[in-house]
Amino acid sequence: MKIKRSLLSLALGGLGIGITEFTMMGMLPDVAKSLSVSIPEAGYLITAYALGVVVGAPLLVLGMNRLSPTKVLTVLMVLFTIFNGLSIIAPNYNFLLVSRFVSGLPHGAFFGVGSVVASRLADKGKEAQAVSIMFSGLTVANLLGVPLGTYIGHHFSWRYTFLLIVAIGIITVIALKLWLPEKIAVKRSASPWKDLAIFRDSNVWLMVLIFSVAPAALFAWISYIAPLMTEVSGIAEQNMPYIMVLAGLGMFVGNLIGGKLTDAFSPSIVVTVVLIFQLICMMGIYYAAPTAWASVAMTFLTGVITFALVPSLTLLLLNNVKSGSEMLVASLGPACFNIANALGAYMGGVPIEKGYGYTSPVLIGALMTIAGIIIMVRYMKPHRAIPKPVFQSK
Repeated sequence: MKIKRSLLSLALGGLGIGITEFTMMGMLPDVAKSLSVSIPEAGYLITAYALGVVVGAPLLVLGMNRLSPTKVLTVLMVLFTIFNGLSIIAPNYNFLLVSRFVSGLPHGAFFGVGSVVASRLADKGKEAQAVSIMFSGLTVANLLGVPLGTYIGHHFSWRYTFLLIVAIGIITVIALKLWLPEKIAVKRSASPWKDLAIFRDSNVWLMVLIFSVAPAALFAWISYIAPLMTEVSGIAEQNMPYIMVLAGLGMFVGNLIGGKLTDAFSPSIVVTVVLIFQLICMMGIYYAAPTAWASVAMTFLTGVITFALVPSLTLLLLNNVKSGSEMLVASLGPACFNIANALGAYMGGVPIEKGYGYTSPVLIGALMTIAGIIIMVRYMKPHRAIPKPVFQSK
């Protein structure tokens, strides 16, 4: 029961982070109108957040190296709450841009340290399932939190959406204090600067590369799902919220399935197999798009497959730790995931601008998936005898 409560506190943090990251996409027109800027300018608010995640993940983990994991998570969520509170009172666009950047700083560090903590709390052999429970907060955000936050932002004020995020942040801080054990054993170096030695390991760079490329297919697809569904599949625009909920439900299911599969098999095997299915999904969307019912079915299935990667990639990253640098290594995952976010959204938009239509982004997603498979083959080549995971919970 204590373990379940501890994991729930981490999932609450994931819920708040998921809402603050993804709700801005649905509120862009409202924010742009409120602050008298163009929608492309408002789009920089999304970029600023992603940049904050990439910068903050390693720096905050290194800076709080001497604190216990529980204190690190608590401090990160306090910062997350305060920084999102700044968005409520933002008087102008530039202030909001800065507040979005600083709001992203705790994101990667929280998920990185949280992944290590979740794995340590788990029973032996169930580490990936514990990680998937933590990430379930992110998937619930896509399923329920983002539609709710977008509705509030559109019908009332986008500032009220940030008020909701702050409330979730406060609840998470309390839950972490009450439910998370104070002492959790993790590997740590004597000096935080010694952790930087991990970047001499080629396996870590391969993990950084796979984390930055493979999930980009998800964002190449999801970033342009609205015009794909309305212009190609013939789905009415007013039905798009239901389509997004369906995609979120697929992500929720896929995250849990990915956790179970990763505990049952080698993470590298799971990543490779899931990437093959992701490639099939990308091509399936391309050919199914003109048929509404098939396009809707592929939306759910693609959500399942793309998010099944998250637990397996995370545990694969952790299993490459060779020194006392678990939390730093784990923080690289969310940071690279946001690189994949930016890469997928940008590259997916290129063929649309060239006039190739709204199905073309999934072809970019297919190419990124193929690149991910090639990277995994390169990683597995010197690991033909697949070892059992070295990252254990006890």
